[in-house]
Amino acid sequence: MHRYLLRLALLPVASLVSACGDAPQETVAVEFLPVSAATGSAEPHLSLTVWGEAVLSWLEPDGDGVALRVSTLGEDAWQEPVTVASGDNWFVNWADFPSVVPISDTLWAAHWLARRPGGVYSYDVAIAVSGDAGQSWGQPVTPHDDGTATEHGFVTLFAWDESVGAIWLDGRNMAASDVNEGHGKAGADAHGSGMTLRSAIIGTDGSIRKPQLVDELVCDCCQTDVAIAANGPVAVYRNRTIDEIRDIHVISARGGTWQIDTAVADDGWKIAACPVNGPAISARENNVAVAWFTAAGDDTQVQMAWSSDAGESFGAPIDIDVGRPIGRVDVELLEDDVAVVSWLRMGDNDEGEICLRQVNASGNRGPVRIIATTGANRMSGFPQMVRQRDGLILAWTDTRDPESRVVSARVDSASLKIR
Repeated sequence: MHRYLLRLALLPVASLVSACGDAPQETVAVEFLPVSAATGSAEPHLSLTVWGEAVLSWLEPDGDGVALRVSTLGEDAWQEPVTVASGDNWFVNWADFPSVVPISDTLWAAHWLARRPGGVYSYDVAIAVSGDAGQSWGQPVTPHDDGTATEHGFVTLFAWDESVGAIWLDGRNMAASDVNEGHGKAGADAHGSGMTLRSAIIGTDGSIRKPQLVDELVCDCCQTDVAIAANGPVAVYRNRTIDEIRDIHVISARGGTWQIDTAVADDGWKIAACPVNGPAISARENNVAVAWFTAAGDDTQVQMAWSSDAGESFGAPIDIDVGRPIGRVDVELLEDDVAVVSWLRMGDNDEGEICLRQVNASGNRGPVRIIATTGANRMSGFPQMVRQRDGLILAWTDTRDPESRVVSARVDSASLKIR
């Protein structure tokens, strides 16, 4: 596991659903959706098909290794899962989780992480594509060819140029650094020897094209995310300066290359270690919403900001939660100017509370809702959220028992509306 991680108590999941913080005491209906995930399952990821059906993937034990499993959501429950791939040499980490992402009605893509000899954090990205909507999968390919025994991960897959787009954190420039000593400021200097952000396009035949260096110095182990806006893909990530300022940036693709780099907000968070707490993005045409965690000024906050020009500029940050958030955010647009942010916060008795809050482009916020409580430690992972028609589908890792299990729920988005 990464050296700089939150080390908090493991706590049970409860079914209580209520308001929290400074919001009125209101409740919201939560429908739990059965998932055929094995004991020990974890690291869920949610995505949507092009026709709007939710897709859930996760890792679960498989003999001496692990398997990447995937299921689509039926009317009342997740369908019987299928195995995408399995292996006994995978790199498994609570924060750097695999994914399965529908690209078109038939083209799907999946990724996982494979260990490479040379160090604790030496691993490569493996990407497989399916031409029959996830029923069968081709042999995995690696989008990077540097061959270094360094970290390659925190991948986001997305539709790009009628193929599979991928961005990832790439540690090839840190090959001379001690990558086994954790993720601090080792190797970060003016000569570009720190963690980089890179991208490529994977064709339906597994070919790799248009490899690009997106940013030459970024935070070492914060998740990336991508949304498709009016002008194409918009990627969000935690940037990094040589002075250790780690704020949130977006970069937009034009004509097949990444061109427009924008700071979402100037938090000025100076931290000489990775917080392992990446941002999230959602888009609809020119409307883009970004949510993130920051502890600038030693004040923990979840914030979000709106863009009305496809990510070229952003308005002032809006406070979503201040004081107790752990972070691990997600965001979904419900309408052009209405979004829902999800995050994990520290609750009573040191519980981890999975919360939702609706916010519009004018900065008006609805009440904070607790959807479930879980552990606040690493094992609870990063709760996931997608919008499916008139509801929000969530998935997270249940740490109630000694062994974890992936669980899921549906929330009626109408119950979250701003009063």
